[in-house]
Amino acid sequence: MRSLHAEWTKLRTLPSTWWLLAATVALTAAVGAAAVSSLTTRVCPTPAACHEDTVKLALTGVQLSQSVCLVLGALSIGAEYATGTIRTTLTAMPGRWRVLASKAAALSLLTASAGALAVLAALGLAHLILPPPTNTATLRAAAGSILILVLVTILGLSLATLLRDTGGAITLGLGVLYVVPLLSHLVSSPTWQHRFQRWAPMPAGLSIQATTNLDRLAIAPWPGLGVLAAYAVGLLGIGGVWFRLRDA
Repeated sequence: MRSLHAEWTKLRTLPSTWWLLAATVALTAAVGAAAVSSLTTRVCPTPAACHEDTVKLALTGVQLSQSVCLVLGALSIGAEYATGTIRTTLTAMPGRWRVLASKAAALSLLTASAGALAVLAALGLAHLILPPPTNTATLRAAAGSILILVLVTILGLSLATLLRDTGGAITLGLGVLYVVPLLSHLVSSPTWQHRFQRWAPMPAGLSIQATTNLDRLAIAPWPGLGVLAAYAVGLLGIGGVWFRLRDA
């Protein structure tokens, strides 16, 4: 608990933490509202007759705000390496696994809180523009979107732990978030397109937001989120081993 309290104190006393969390909420809500506003009466004569996945549209902002969460995760340990304060941290708390687990827990709690506010704001604004359906699929998409933001934050922490460099971790992380999904649209082979969408972390993870035409997805919603979780947790485990073996 002392380690968790120490990491929580570090995070809450940094102005960048609150700016990044505020940006997460603002981007998720604003982009989602803009996406839903793009639906005209030609596409949706009435809310009941709308064939678009309005819930997924309302949560489009997660695809942008996830980059902010990646930065938050990378900064949480990358900044300590950059300033040399990681040595002070490890002197005060020699248990490296405990330090990394505490960072991950504190980040997860903060991101989950901001993510819940962001998703509620996005769905609330979408409801004012074009009321989306409210059912178990909507709840699953909302909860899954919050988990996406948490897992991307952990991914940022994992990459920064492995690379010991904030800039490198953010660059590599952005490539995972945006370049890899782009490749799934650029390759000409339908087989490879399907593989990218099924096994790449973000195309698979974002399948949790779908509430209609689930049979057309390359991977089902919860297994898709499981793929993203496997990448984030797996890299955190590898980063933890590397963190334990190397000198500060």
